[in-house]
Amino acid sequence: MINHVLKNMGIPLLGIGLFLLLWAGAAQNINTSLGKFPGPSAVSTQFVALYNEHVAEREKADKFYQRQEKRNAERMAKDPSYQAKIRGYTGKETFLDQIFTSLITVSSGFLLAAIIAVPLGIAIGLSKTLNMAVNPIIQIFKPVSPLAWLPLVTMVVSALYISPDPMVAKSFLNSMITVTLCCIWPMVINTSVGVAGIDEDLVNVSRVLRLPALKHVQKIVLPAAIPMIFTGMRLSLSVAWMVLIAAEMLAQNPGLGKFVWDEFQNGSSESLSRIMAAVITIGFIGFLLDRLMLQLQRWVSWDKSSAQR
Repeated sequence: MINHVLKNMGIPLLGIGLFLLLWAGAAQNINTSLGKFPGPSAVSTQFVALYNEHVAEREKADKFYQRQEKRNAERMAKDPSYQAKIRGYTGKETFLDQIFTSLITVSSGFLLAAIIAVPLGIAIGLSKTLNMAVNPIIQIFKPVSPLAWLPLVTMVVSALYISPDPMVAKSFLNSMITVTLCCIWPMVINTSVGVAGIDEDLVNVSRVLRLPALKHVQKIVLPAAIPMIFTGMRLSLSVAWMVLIAAEMLAQNPGLGKFVWDEFQNGSSESLSRIMAAVITIGFIGFLLDRLMLQLQRWVSWDKSSAQR
Protein backbone atom coordinates (compact mmCIF):
# COMPACT_ATOMS: atom_id res chain seq x y z
CA MET A 1 0.00 0.00 0.00
CA ILE A 2 2.78 2.42 0.99
CA ASN A 3 4.76 1.50 -2.11
CA HIS A 4 1.69 2.10 -4.25
CA VAL A 5 1.16 5.57 -2.73
CA LEU A 6 4.83 6.44 -3.08
CA LYS A 7 4.78 5.36 -6.70
CA ASN A 8 1.62 7.30 -7.55
CA MET A 9 2.81 10.46 -5.78
CA GLY A 10 6.58 10.20 -5.92
CA ILE A 11 6.98 9.71 -9.66
CA PRO A 12 4.80 12.72 -10.63
CA LEU A 13 6.56 14.88 -8.02
CA LEU A 14 9.92 13.72 -9.36
CA GLY A 15 8.84 14.67 -12.87
CA ILE A 16 7.70 18.11 -11.72
CA GLY A 17 10.96 18.61 -9.83
CA LEU A 18 13.06 17.74 -12.89
CA PHE A 19 10.95 20.07 -15.03
CA LEU A 20 11.50 22.95 -12.58
CA LEU A 21 15.25 22.33 -12.57
CA LEU A 22 15.39 22.31 -16.38
CA TRP A 23 13.22 25.42 -16.51
CA ALA A 24 15.40 27.29 -14.01
CA GLY A 25 18.57 26.31 -15.85
CA ALA A 26 17.25 27.21 -19.29
CA ALA A 27 15.81 30.53 -18.10
CA GLN A 28 19.27 31.72 -17.05
CA ASN A 29 20.53 31.30 -20.61
CA ILE A 30 17.68 33.02 -22.43
CA ASN A 31 17.93 36.79 -22.78
CA THR A 32 15.07 38.80 -24.24
CA SER A 33 14.50 42.49 -24.92
CA LEU A 34 12.89 42.69 -21.47
CA GLY A 35 15.66 40.85 -19.65
CA LYS A 36 16.19 37.22 -18.73
CA PHE A 37 13.40 34.74 -19.28
CA PRO A 38 11.58 34.25 -15.96
CA GLY A 39 12.41 31.18 -13.92
CA PRO A 40 10.27 29.45 -11.29
CA SER A 41 11.32 31.87 -8.55
CA ALA A 42 10.35 34.99 -10.51
CA VAL A 43 7.02 33.47 -11.52
CA SER A 44 6.17 32.43 -7.96
CA THR A 45 6.93 35.98 -6.84
CA GLN A 46 4.45 37.28 -9.42
CA PHE A 47 1.75 34.92 -8.19
CA VAL A 48 2.07 36.52 -4.76
CA ALA A 49 2.12 40.02 -6.27
CA LEU A 50 -0.98 39.31 -8.38
CA TYR A 51 -2.86 38.08 -5.34
CA ASN A 52 -1.82 41.14 -3.34
CA GLU A 53 -3.03 43.37 -6.18
CA HIS A 54 -6.39 41.62 -6.06
CA VAL A 55 -6.68 42.17 -2.30
CA ALA A 56 -5.75 45.85 -2.67
CA GLU A 57 -8.30 46.33 -5.45
CA ARG A 58 -11.05 44.72 -3.35
CA GLU A 59 -10.18 47.08 -0.49
CA LYS A 60 -10.51 50.03 -2.87
CA ALA A 61 -13.90 48.72 -4.01
CA ASP A 62 -15.11 48.32 -0.43
CA LYS A 63 -14.03 51.87 0.44
CA PHE A 64 -15.75 53.16 -2.72
CA TYR A 65 -19.08 51.60 -1.74
CA GLN A 66 -18.71 52.78 1.86
CA ARG A 67 -18.18 56.38 0.71
CA GLN A 68 -21.12 56.05 -1.65
CA GLU A 69 -23.41 54.77 1.10
CA LYS A 70 -22.28 57.56 3.41
CA ARG A 71 -23.00 60.24 0.77
CA ASN A 72 -26.40 58.76 -0.02
CA ALA A 73 -27.28 58.60 3.68
CA GLU A 74 -26.32 62.27 4.13
CA ARG A 75 -28.35 63.31 1.07
CA MET A 76 -31.41 61.38 2.24
CA ALA A 77 -31.11 62.91 5.70
CA LYS A 78 -31.32 66.36 4.14
CA ASP A 79 -33.89 65.40 1.49
CA PRO A 80 -36.07 62.32 2.29
CA SER A 81 -37.43 62.33 -1.27
CA TYR A 82 -33.95 61.85 -2.74
CA GLN A 83 -33.61 58.68 -4.82
CA ALA A 84 -30.29 57.10 -3.87
CA LYS A 85 -28.17 55.86 -6.79
CA ILE A 86 -25.78 52.97 -6.40
CA ARG A 87 -22.98 53.08 -8.96
CA GLY A 88 -20.81 50.08 -9.61
CA TYR A 89 -17.09 50.15 -8.95
CA THR A 90 -15.22 50.73 -12.20
CA GLY A 91 -11.70 49.82 -11.13
CA LYS A 92 -9.49 47.56 -13.21
CA GLU A 93 -10.09 43.82 -13.28
CA THR A 94 -7.47 41.93 -11.34
CA PHE A 95 -5.84 38.65 -12.34
CA LEU A 96 -8.30 36.68 -10.19
CA ASP A 97 -11.21 38.63 -11.71
CA GLN A 98 -9.95 37.69 -15.18
CA ILE A 99 -9.79 34.02 -14.17
CA PHE A 100 -13.37 34.14 -12.91
CA THR A 101 -14.53 35.89 -16.11
CA SER A 102 -12.89 33.26 -18.32
CA LEU A 103 -14.37 30.40 -16.28
CA ILE A 104 -17.88 31.85 -16.53
CA THR A 105 -17.48 32.35 -20.28
CA VAL A 106 -16.09 28.89 -21.03
CA SER A 107 -18.72 27.21 -18.83
CA SER A 108 -21.53 29.07 -20.60
CA GLY A 109 -20.22 28.30 -24.07
CA PHE A 110 -19.58 24.65 -23.22
CA LEU A 111 -23.05 24.13 -21.68
CA LEU A 112 -24.72 25.74 -24.68
CA ALA A 113 -22.72 23.46 -26.99
CA ALA A 114 -23.68 20.39 -24.91
CA ILE A 115 -27.38 21.30 -24.99
CA ILE A 116 -27.19 21.41 -28.79
CA ALA A 117 -24.62 18.69 -29.53
CA VAL A 118 -25.74 15.77 -27.35
CA PRO A 119 -29.37 15.59 -28.60
CA LEU A 120 -28.16 16.19 -32.16
CA GLY A 121 -25.53 13.46 -31.82
CA ILE A 122 -28.13 11.02 -30.47
CA ALA A 123 -30.47 11.79 -33.36
CA ILE A 124 -27.65 11.35 -35.90
CA GLY A 125 -26.57 8.07 -34.30
CA LEU A 126 -30.11 6.69 -34.41
CA SER A 127 -30.84 7.72 -38.00
CA LYS A 128 -28.58 6.77 -40.89
CA THR A 129 -30.50 9.13 -43.15
CA LEU A 130 -29.94 12.09 -40.84
CA ASN A 131 -26.30 11.07 -40.51
CA MET A 132 -25.84 11.16 -44.28
CA ALA A 133 -27.51 14.57 -44.45
CA VAL A 134 -25.62 16.23 -41.59
CA ASN A 135 -22.19 14.60 -41.82
CA PRO A 136 -20.91 16.73 -44.76
CA ILE A 137 -21.79 19.91 -42.84
CA ILE A 138 -19.97 18.66 -39.73
CA GLN A 139 -16.88 17.71 -41.74
CA ILE A 140 -16.78 21.16 -43.39
CA PHE A 141 -17.11 23.24 -40.23
CA LYS A 142 -15.18 20.97 -37.83
CA PRO A 143 -11.68 22.18 -38.85
CA VAL A 144 -12.56 25.89 -38.98
CA SER A 145 -10.30 27.95 -36.72
CA PRO A 146 -11.82 30.05 -33.92
CA LEU A 147 -9.97 33.03 -35.37
CA ALA A 148 -12.16 32.71 -38.46
CA TRP A 149 -15.39 32.49 -36.47
CA LEU A 150 -14.68 35.42 -34.17
CA PRO A 151 -15.04 38.30 -36.68
CA LEU A 152 -18.29 36.80 -38.02
CA VAL A 153 -19.70 36.30 -34.53
CA THR A 154 -18.71 39.83 -33.52
CA MET A 155 -20.48 41.35 -36.53
CA VAL A 156 -23.64 39.27 -36.09
CA VAL A 157 -23.88 40.01 -32.36
CA SER A 158 -23.34 43.73 -33.00
CA ALA A 159 -26.10 43.69 -35.63
CA LEU A 160 -28.68 41.67 -33.69
CA TYR A 161 -27.96 42.41 -30.04
CA ILE A 162 -29.11 46.02 -29.82
CA SER A 163 -30.35 47.16 -26.45
CA PRO A 164 -29.99 50.39 -24.43
CA ASP A 165 -29.72 48.29 -21.27
CA PRO A 166 -28.18 44.92 -22.22
CA MET A 167 -28.40 42.07 -19.70
CA VAL A 168 -24.93 40.81 -20.65
CA ALA A 169 -22.01 42.50 -22.36
CA LYS A 170 -21.46 41.99 -26.09
CA SER A 171 -17.88 40.94 -25.39
CA PHE A 172 -19.19 38.06 -23.26
CA LEU A 173 -21.58 36.93 -26.02
CA ASN A 174 -18.83 37.14 -28.65
CA SER A 175 -16.49 34.91 -26.65
CA MET A 176 -19.22 32.51 -25.53
CA ILE A 177 -20.68 31.94 -29.02
CA THR A 178 -17.20 31.50 -30.52
CA VAL A 179 -16.45 28.86 -27.88
CA THR A 180 -19.76 27.12 -28.62
CA LEU A 181 -19.16 27.02 -32.38
CA CYS A 182 -15.71 25.49 -31.97
CA CYS A 183 -16.39 22.88 -29.28
CA ILE A 184 -19.74 21.58 -30.54
CA TRP A 185 -18.25 19.26 -33.17
CA PRO A 186 -16.31 16.76 -31.01
CA MET A 187 -19.42 16.25 -28.89
CA VAL A 188 -21.66 15.67 -31.92
CA ILE A 189 -19.22 13.24 -33.53
CA ASN A 190 -18.44 11.19 -30.41
CA THR A 191 -22.07 11.06 -29.31
CA SER A 192 -23.25 9.87 -32.72
CA VAL A 193 -20.49 7.24 -32.91
CA GLY A 194 -21.33 6.02 -29.41
CA VAL A 195 -25.04 5.75 -30.21
CA ALA A 196 -24.48 4.08 -33.57
CA GLY A 197 -22.16 1.52 -31.97
CA ILE A 198 -24.60 0.27 -29.32
CA ASP A 199 -24.64 -3.52 -28.95
CA GLU A 200 -27.29 -5.05 -31.22
CA ASP A 201 -28.51 -7.26 -28.36
CA LEU A 202 -29.50 -4.16 -26.39
CA VAL A 203 -31.40 -2.83 -29.38
CA ASN A 204 -33.20 -6.16 -29.75
CA VAL A 205 -34.18 -6.11 -26.07
CA SER A 206 -35.70 -2.67 -26.59
CA ARG A 207 -37.66 -3.97 -29.59
CA VAL A 208 -38.94 -7.00 -27.69
CA LEU A 209 -40.09 -4.78 -24.82
CA ARG A 210 -41.57 -2.34 -27.36
CA LEU A 211 -40.10 0.63 -25.58
CA PRO A 212 -41.31 4.05 -26.80
CA ALA A 213 -38.68 6.20 -28.52
CA LEU A 214 -37.97 8.37 -25.49
CA LYS A 215 -37.78 5.34 -23.17
CA HIS A 216 -35.45 3.64 -25.65
CA VAL A 217 -33.13 6.64 -25.52
CA GLN A 218 -33.37 6.90 -21.73
CA LYS A 219 -32.97 3.21 -20.83
CA ILE A 220 -30.83 1.85 -23.66
CA VAL A 221 -29.09 4.56 -25.67
CA LEU A 222 -27.82 6.94 -22.99
CA PRO A 223 -26.38 4.33 -20.57
CA ALA A 224 -24.59 2.52 -23.41
CA ALA A 225 -23.29 5.68 -25.09
CA ILE A 226 -22.18 7.60 -21.97
CA PRO A 227 -18.45 6.70 -22.30
CA MET A 228 -18.31 8.09 -25.85
CA ILE A 229 -20.47 11.08 -24.94
CA PHE A 230 -18.10 12.04 -22.15
CA THR A 231 -15.08 11.45 -24.35
CA GLY A 232 -16.54 14.03 -26.70
CA MET A 233 -17.29 16.36 -23.80
CA ARG A 234 -13.75 16.14 -22.46
CA LEU A 235 -12.31 16.86 -25.91
CA SER A 236 -14.74 19.74 -26.37
CA LEU A 237 -13.96 21.27 -22.99
CA SER A 238 -10.23 21.30 -23.70
CA VAL A 239 -10.93 22.84 -27.12
CA ALA A 240 -13.28 25.36 -25.51
CA TRP A 241 -10.63 26.50 -23.03
CA MET A 242 -7.98 26.94 -25.73
CA VAL A 243 -10.40 28.71 -28.06
CA LEU A 244 -11.52 31.09 -25.34
CA ILE A 245 -7.99 32.27 -24.53
CA ALA A 246 -7.30 32.87 -28.22
CA ALA A 247 -10.60 34.73 -28.68
CA GLU A 248 -9.96 36.94 -25.65
CA MET A 249 -6.50 37.82 -26.95
CA LEU A 250 -7.68 38.61 -30.46
CA ALA A 251 -10.84 40.55 -29.58
CA GLN A 252 -9.53 42.05 -26.33
CA ASN A 253 -12.51 40.66 -24.47
CA PRO A 254 -12.19 40.45 -20.67
CA GLY A 255 -10.47 37.30 -19.41
CA LEU A 256 -7.11 35.59 -19.12
CA GLY A 257 -6.38 36.02 -22.82
CA LYS A 258 -6.72 39.79 -22.50
CA PHE A 259 -4.50 39.73 -19.42
CA VAL A 260 -1.73 37.99 -21.40
CA TRP A 261 -2.05 40.42 -24.30
CA ASP A 262 -2.10 43.49 -22.05
CA GLU A 263 1.05 42.33 -20.29
CA PHE A 264 2.74 41.69 -23.64
CA GLN A 265 1.84 45.21 -24.77
CA ASN A 266 2.90 46.64 -21.42
CA GLY A 267 6.49 45.54 -21.91
CA SER A 268 7.62 46.14 -18.35
CA SER A 269 10.44 44.25 -16.66
CA GLU A 270 7.83 42.09 -14.88
CA SER A 271 5.66 41.38 -17.93
CA LEU A 272 7.34 38.11 -18.87
CA SER A 273 6.96 36.75 -15.34
CA ARG A 274 3.31 37.76 -15.25
CA ILE A 275 2.67 36.19 -18.66
CA MET A 276 4.35 32.97 -17.53
CA ALA A 277 2.21 33.01 -14.38
CA ALA A 278 -0.87 33.31 -16.60
CA VAL A 279 0.36 30.44 -18.83
CA ILE A 280 0.78 28.15 -15.82
CA THR A 281 -2.65 29.18 -14.53
CA ILE A 282 -4.26 28.48 -17.91
CA GLY A 283 -2.68 25.04 -18.06
CA PHE A 284 -3.57 24.18 -14.48
CA ILE A 285 -7.20 25.26 -14.94
CA GLY A 286 -7.39 23.19 -18.13
CA PHE A 287 -6.13 20.17 -16.19
CA LEU A 288 -8.70 20.74 -13.41
CA LEU A 289 -11.53 21.08 -15.93
CA ASP A 290 -10.55 17.75 -17.51
CA ARG A 291 -10.43 16.06 -14.08
CA LEU A 292 -13.84 17.53 -13.29
CA MET A 293 -15.34 16.01 -16.42
CA LEU A 294 -13.67 12.67 -15.66
CA GLN A 295 -15.13 12.67 -12.13
CA LEU A 296 -18.56 13.53 -13.50
CA GLN A 297 -18.28 10.60 -15.89
CA ARG A 298 -17.50 8.29 -12.97
CA TRP A 299 -20.62 9.49 -11.16
CA VAL A 300 -23.05 8.95 -14.03
CA SER A 301 -21.52 5.97 -15.86
CA TRP A 302 -22.42 2.37 -15.06
CA ASP A 303 -19.07 1.29 -16.53
CA LYS A 304 -16.54 2.74 -14.09
CA SER A 305 -13.64 1.29 -16.07
CA SER A 306 -14.44 3.73 -18.91
CA ALA A 307 -13.44 6.66 -16.67
CA GLN A 308 -10.07 5.58 -15.33
CA ARG A 309 -7.93 8.44 -16.62
